[in-house]
Amino acid sequence: MIVTYLIKKYNASVDQSVSIVNMSRSSWYYKSKVDDSEIVSKLEQMVEKYPNRGFENYYHRIRREGKKWAWCRILRVYREMGLVRRVKKRFNLPDAQRKPLQQPDRHNETWSMDFMSDSLVDGRKFRILNILDDYNRECLVSEGSISFPAKRVIDQLERLKEDIGLPSYIRTDNGPEFTSNDYKEWCKKNEVTPVYAEPGKPTQNGYIERLNRTFREDVLDAYMFNSINQFNIISEKWKNDYNEYHPHQSLGHMSPKEYAPRVFNSFNNEKSLRDFSSLKCEKLA
Repeated sequence: MIVTYLIKKYNASVDQSVSIVNMSRSSWYYKSKVDDSEIVSKLEQMVEKYPNRGFENYYHRIRREGKKWAWCRILRVYREMGLVRRVKKRFNLPDAQRKPLQQPDRHNETWSMDFMSDSLVDGRKFRILNILDDYNRECLVSEGSISFPAKRVIDQLERLKEDIGLPSYIRTDNGPEFTSNDYKEWCKKNEVTPVYAEPGKPTQNGYIERLNRTFREDVLDAYMFNSINQFNIISEKWKNDYNEYHPHQSLGHMSPKEYAPRVFNSFNNEKSLRDFSSLKCEKLA
């Protein structure tokens, strides 16, 4: 505060300092009687559990827990605790070069898929496959392995096929796993259309890139891993928290499962529903 600075820097009296800044003595001596200890404690818990999130994320998580503290009050305490994060500058493309993603209007219309990489404590590198449903930003897969060839990618997609069905489109980059004959044949067999982002334009796969950023901050940059099993346990816990509680601004500050919970398990898309109906008719016949 300016008055404190004047007193310490120039050894000025309180009367002189408050008169310079047009402030009354009573305002200087006033001490707020509002007890913010509960808010401080809650923010400390949030920072310890989610160190790379910002104020808005913390606020909506606190509101979800049923706390009715006002936005301005929590923000004041947040600033007093010195938790304000500097906003990173981003390069904005001209309108003519932008190719915004269109959010699907149902589950299993479009999925996004991408790889990340990291290293174990012993120096061995491993890869992480992330799969996202573009409709509600639900993380479907986040699994690590020392090697991730196309056949292992297909294995993951087959598991999802059994659990929730398959999408009409899968958006990826041009990595060798996604351009291999095995992957293309699998897509053709399962009536899935592969969609590829242009080389050097990650914004065309923006949904999964945003997920990757959060995943790197929360998991890859926060832990050291002794084994793939240890990584996958941590990754699974993160995925559950992300789907259940992570507030997305684009979803009205709701989590993926709050915004659009899945109604069906194995029969979530139209193709699976048709197969199930025909199977049921055969049994009745």
